Formats: sequence, C-alpha cells, structure tokens
Amino acid sequence: MRPGNLDTSERPFVLIWELTQACGLACDHCRADANPQRHPDELSTVEGKELLEQAADFGDGQLVVLSGGDPLVRDDVPELIAHGDDLGLRMTITPSGTGSLTADRIEEMADAGLKRMAVSLDGASPEAHDAFRGEAGSFEETIRAVKDARELGVPVQVNTTVCRQTVDELPAIRELLTEIGAVMWSVFFLVPVGRGRVLESVTPDTADAVMEWLAEVSETEPFGVKTTEAPHYRRVVMQRQATADDGDGKPDPGVQRRTGIVAGDGFAFVSHTGEVFPSGFLPESAGNVRERPVTEIYRGSSLFRSLRDRDQLSGKCGVCPYRYVCGGSRSRAFAHTGDPLGSDPLCPYVPDKYDGPLPWDDADGGARGVSSGD
Repeated sequence: MRPGNLDTSERPFVLIWELTQACGLACDHCRADANPQRHPDELSTVEGKELLEQAADFGDGQLVVLSGGDPLVRDDVPELIAHGDDLGLRMTITPSGTGSLTADRIEEMADAGLKRMAVSLDGASPEAHDAFRGEAGSFEETIRAVKDARELGVPVQVNTTVCRQTVDELPAIRELLTEIGAVMWSVFFLVPVGRGRVLESVTPDTADAVMEWLAEVSETEPFGVKTTEAPHYRRVVMQRQATADDGDGKPDPGVQRRTGIVAGDGFAFVSHTGEVFPSGFLPESAGNVRERPVTEIYRGSSLFRSLRDRDQLSGKCGVCPYRYVCGGSRSRAFAHTGDPLGSDPLCPYVPDKYDGPLPWDDADGGARGVSSGD
C-alpha cells in the first residue's frame, strides 16, 4: 500500500501509538518531555490489544508504529507486536538508543513479527549525537543496535532532527547511513513543542535548500528519503521535476490529484493514555480510544475532517497551488499560531495571488511565486 493509493478519509497511512512517555534519555528536542517514570494511566496490555484490534478495522496491512518515550520500558512489547502481526498489521517500532535495546530484545521482537525498527541519529559522531540526546554512550548503543538488527534481518530506518544545532551534521549522517545499511532516512524538521521549544529551527530558505539537497540524495543513495513535518518537500521535488522537464518551474497540472500525508490526513497518533491526536506534535485531542474506537475518531471527528479539507486552510497555504500535494505542516502552524489550519511558517514559497501577511517575522522568507533553490 502506497500513500498515493490511499483514501485518507477512511484510514491513515501511519498510526503511531505512544506506549509510554518514560525514557532514560533527555533529548533536547523531545516532544513528550519524557522522564524515567511511567505514567500510572498508560493503556494496559489488554487495552493495547483492543487498540490494535481497532486499528485492524482500518484495513489489511495498516502500518502501526510503537513509539515513546522509550517503548522498551514496557515488557509487553513482543506480546503486542505478535498480536498486531496476527491481525495483519505492519508492526514497527522506534526504540531509544539505550542499553535496553539489546540483541536479545531485538531478536524477540523479530520473532514476534516486527517489520522495521527505526533509530535516531542526530549526529554522525558520538560527540555530536550524544550531546543532542543528553546521554553519553547513546551513539555507540544505537550503532550497535543497528548492526544487531541487520544480522537478525530487521530493516532499519534512521530518523534525524533538522534544526540549527544539527543541520551541519546532515552530510556526515548521509555517509553514515550508507555505511550502516539503513533502508530509509526520515528527516524531521523541528516543531517547537515539548523540550523542542528551546531549540532553534532553520530558516525557511535553509529548509528549502536542505530539501533540495535531500532530493539529490534520494536520487543517488541506496536508501529511501522521506520528511516528517515538512510536506513541502513534495513541492520542492515537483518543482525540480518540472524544471528538468520543461524549465518553467510551474506546478504539475496533476498536483491537485495527489494528496500528501500530513497531521490528521493520513496520519494519526494515540497517546500513552489513549488520547487521539492528528500528530504527536499537534496535541489537540479528538477523543479517547477508551471511549470511542480510533477508527471512529479518525474518520468522524470534526478536527480530523477539517484537516483533510485543504480548502479550509488559511493564509498563503489556503491559496497555494501545491496545497493538495503538500498542505504544509499542520503541527507547526498550530505550534506557532494556535490554529492548525494556518500557514506553515517554515515554507518560503509565496503564491503569486497571495497578498496577505507572511508567517515569518524576519527577512529570511522566500520570494513571491518562487522558493529557494529555483
């Protein structure tokens, strides 16, 4: 199942379940403000299995990501993976790079039916990564876990945060991904929530330049590339393709027929206590799985339905010709303005017909009708 073939009004491409907010790391960007202690009201094993049964009602092959905190703080992870696998779900996990991620635990998860493991690398050296993650030894533990997973036949995805503190590390991380045999690079552009509020985002022009570079990386490296909370990567790629095809840089006429995946539209997040959010970075609840099935909340809540209607977007996102293929980060719009339907301040592209206020405060934004890299 590919995003282009998905009816996102009926099911998300990605359903994330935050098993716990407990974690031994103190990462600078942590959305969850994670701490070592588990919350007493976390979904239980029984409730978690019920959630997975609800997720199976979305349809065959639904992708489920077990997240945290550090999900391996819980002892029931293999049991949950096996239950989801039996239901026909594609079970994946994003553990923390700590001593909890042993070869034995990876093997146990692989035997239970784990389809992919995602680890975080925010620097290409122990010094850079460990400083960002707030824990000495995290880099070495992560690299060791990647090797263990590969030996066990578990594909590995690498997640990297892009902010001013990490952007210069990206070329070196790219080389490291090839070395360790990653199958996917998921590049997350910072949303200022949780502890991430103290970090500095890159400028809009820098973000576009990074996306231009990522598009080149995707064309030359053996691993795939995707972005998180940066759907305008799709706009950058389409502009590159249009320029290569006919040199005019204009939007592809088929752009309105291809929907991008954004918070609430192809994406849903279930918190450790069962609250259903459009994204972990858009903490506005549409309901709780203890009261209503996640399928009902995703398909029917007013919040999710509004996020799936790109014609409800405001500001420059509301008139952008790329809004159906991009849509902007709804999480970042919410973090900056309190309105999940507002403009994404990280995107420098300004539609020709837009003459309203721009969602940035300095002179680093884009030019009207173009974006950096054109």
